[in-house]
Amino acid sequence: MEEYNFFLRGGIVLDSEGQIDNPCGSWLADSSWDNITELDKLANFHGLVQSFEQYPRDWHIWYTSAEPESAPLPGEWDNACNELQRMLIVRSLRPDRVSFCSTSFIINNLGSKFVEPPVLDMKSVVDDSTTKTPLIFVLSTGVDPTSMLLQLAEQSKMAHRFHALSLGQGQAPIATRMIKEGVREGNWVFLANCHLSLSWMPQLAKLVEQLQVEEPHQDFRLWLSSSPHPEFPISILQAGIKMTTEPPKGLKANMKRLYHLVTEQQFNRCRKPEKYKKLLFALCFFHSVLLERRKFLMLGWNIMYGFNDSDFEVSENLLSIYLDEYDETPWDALKYLIAGVNYGGHVTDDFDRRLLLTYINEYFGETTLMTPFFKLSSLSTYYIPKDGHLNTYKEYISMLPAIDHPEAFGQHPNADIASQITETSTLFGTLLSLQPQVSMSTGESRESKVLKLAADVLEKIPEDIDYEGTAKILKDDPSPLNVVLLQEIQRYNVLLRAIRSSLIDLEKGIKGLVVMSSDLEEIFNCIYDARVPSTWQKAYPSRKPLGTWTRDLVSRVEQFEKWATTAHPPVIFWMSGFTFPTGFLTAVLQTSARQNNVSVDSLSWEFIVSTVDDNNIMQPPKDGVWIKGLYLEGAGWDKKNSVLVDANPMQLVCPLPTIHFKPVENKKKSGKGIYSCPCYYYPNRAGSSGRASFIVGVDLKTGSMPPDHWTKRGTAILMSLDY
Repeated sequence: MEEYNFFLRGGIVLDSEGQIDNPCGSWLADSSWDNITELDKLANFHGLVQSFEQYPRDWHIWYTSAEPESAPLPGEWDNACNELQRMLIVRSLRPDRVSFCSTSFIINNLGSKFVEPPVLDMKSVVDDSTTKTPLIFVLSTGVDPTSMLLQLAEQSKMAHRFHALSLGQGQAPIATRMIKEGVREGNWVFLANCHLSLSWMPQLAKLVEQLQVEEPHQDFRLWLSSSPHPEFPISILQAGIKMTTEPPKGLKANMKRLYHLVTEQQFNRCRKPEKYKKLLFALCFFHSVLLERRKFLMLGWNIMYGFNDSDFEVSENLLSIYLDEYDETPWDALKYLIAGVNYGGHVTDDFDRRLLLTYINEYFGETTLMTPFFKLSSLSTYYIPKDGHLNTYKEYISMLPAIDHPEAFGQHPNADIASQITETSTLFGTLLSLQPQVSMSTGESRESKVLKLAADVLEKIPEDIDYEGTAKILKDDPSPLNVVLLQEIQRYNVLLRAIRSSLIDLEKGIKGLVVMSSDLEEIFNCIYDARVPSTWQKAYPSRKPLGTWTRDLVSRVEQFEKWATTAHPPVIFWMSGFTFPTGFLTAVLQTSARQNNVSVDSLSWEFIVSTVDDNNIMQPPKDGVWIKGLYLEGAGWDKKNSVLVDANPMQLVCPLPTIHFKPVENKKKSGKGIYSCPCYYYPNRAGSSGRASFIVGVDLKTGSMPPDHWTKRGTAILMSLDY
C-alpha cells in the first residue's frame, strides 16, 4: 500500500537542507531528485540514492531512452524490481511515460479489454433498452450523434416517427409535449443539448420517474444528449443507458472524416476545379491541424476551442462561391472570412489568433496553386496530391501515417512529452479523487501524516515582514517602486497569517479541540495529497505541489524582507516573486517617465538579454531594471548569439539569462527577425476567471528561423513552473 500511495502522490520534500545533494544536477530536475530521495525511504528501495552516485552515466542512458519503461534498469535494480516497483521509478524520473506503463500493467494483470474502447453498436443499444430507460449520449468535442441516430431510425423503420428538438430558451413546453405524445403514440423523441437547459432538468427528471410507473407504447424511446455537467440530474443517469463516442484522433482520421462529408456533387460543382480541389485539400488539412493541436495543451492553444464540422462546411461553401465569382483568387477575402471570421469567431486570445493567421497564410496563397505537390509541413509526408477524382484524394489520405509526428504541426518532438506529463498529472488527480477518504488500519494513519506535514509547513513558513517599520523608513520617498513594495508586503503578510491560523486550527481539529469545518476538511485533504489548499492561493496563482510551493513562498518572502530591511531595491529583480508583476512593471515605467520628464503613455519596453553571468552585474541599469528567473518553453536559447534555437531533446523548459527591461520612448514596431514572445505568470496560459496569466510581450531575436516557426512551436516565457 505504501508503494501505491507513492505512485499516486510522489515524494514531498519541504526542507531541502537535510536532503542529499543531487549528483546528476546537469540533467536531472530537482523535482525528480525529490522523488528519488523519498522513494529511497521505502522498504524495497533502500540504496537507490547510492546507485545514482555510483552509476550516474547508466541512469542518464536509461533516463534519455525513448521507452524507459521497457529498458533495463541500471545495476541490480533491473532484477530487484517487480512491475509496480519499476512503475514507481518511471513515475519519479519520467512522468511522461506513466500512462504507457500503466496501460501495459493493466493489460498484463487484467487483460487488454480494459484498455480498448468498445465500438458503439447502436442497434444493440436499442435492443438492450426498454421504454422506461432513457438513452443518453455523453457528448465529446467534435462529435455529433444526430446523423448516427437518423441512420438508426431509418434502419429501424422509425424515421417517420422520429422527433428531434435542440433544447434552449423557451423549448421546455415543446419538449414536454413531445415526450407525452411519444409515450402515447410510440415515437422516438430526441432532446439534444440538455446542458443548455439545466433549469428544466428537474422537470425532465420527474417525467423520467413517471415513465417507471406508467406503461408507455412499446416502440417509445427517449434519447438525450448532453455535455458532462455537475448539475445534470443523477436520477436520469441512474435510470438510463449512457453512451459516448470519442472524436477521431490524428490528422489522418480527421481528414478521412472530412472527405466523407464532401459529396461527389459538391466536389464537382465549382467551375474552377483545379483551384478548388487543391484549396479544399489545404482547408481539410488546416481544419485537422487546428483540432489536433489541442493534444499539445498549452503548447497547442492557450484556450481549448470547439472548432466543429459546421466551421468546415461554411468555409468549403465560401471557397466554392468565391472561386466561381472571381477570375483572380481573392486571397485576402478568403483568408479573412475563413480564419478571421469563421474559425476566428471562436478565438478569444490574441496569441491564438496570431497562430490561426500563421497557418492560413502558410496554406492559402498563390504558391499553393502554382507549386506541384505543395508541402503542407516540413515533413515530406504531407503535401497536396495531384488532381484527380474524389476517391483518389481519399486513397491518398488512407496512406498517411496513423500517428502524427509533432513536426506535422510545426511542433518540436518535446511537445509530445509536455502533453504526456500533463496527461499523467490528470491521471493521478483522477485516481486521488477516487481514493477512500478514511484512515487505514495498517501503517501510518492519515491524521498523523497530515499532522506531521502541517507541523513541517508551519515550521518553514517565515515570520511576517515588518510593514509599519518599512512604511516609516520609506515615508519620505513615495516613489512608485516603494509603493509596490508596501503593497506586496501587505499581500504576503495576509497570506502568511492565513496559512498560520489555518494550520493551527487544523491541528486543533485533528485533536478534537475544535469542530472540523468544510474549509479545514479541504485543507486536511489537500495536505494529505501534497496539494496547495485553494484558500492559500488567493494571493497568487500556482500549480506547484505543496513541497515546492512552500520552498517557493519562502524565497518570495525573502526577496521582499531583504528589500524592506535595506530600504534599497535589489540590483536584479526576481519578477516571479511579485504577486502582481504588471503593477511592478508599470511602476518601473512611471519611475523612468519622472526621471526623463516624459509622458508615461509614450513609453514602451525594449528587451536586452544579458550575455554575462549574474555575478558580473554589480549595479542597476541607468534606466529600467534587470529581471532574472524567467524560463523559455517551446524553445532553447543560444547565450553566445542571444537568439532563439530549438530546444535539446527532453528539455521542456530552458532558463533564460537575465534580461534588461528598458523603457524607451516612441518605440518603432518590431522589425524582421523578432518574435514577440508572450510572458505568462504560470504555466496555465489562459489564466483563471479572476486573473489573467499574460504579463507582457517580450521581443526576442529569432535566429535562423522566421518568427512564424516559433509561433507554431507555441514558444513562450514562463515566470514560474509546475514543479
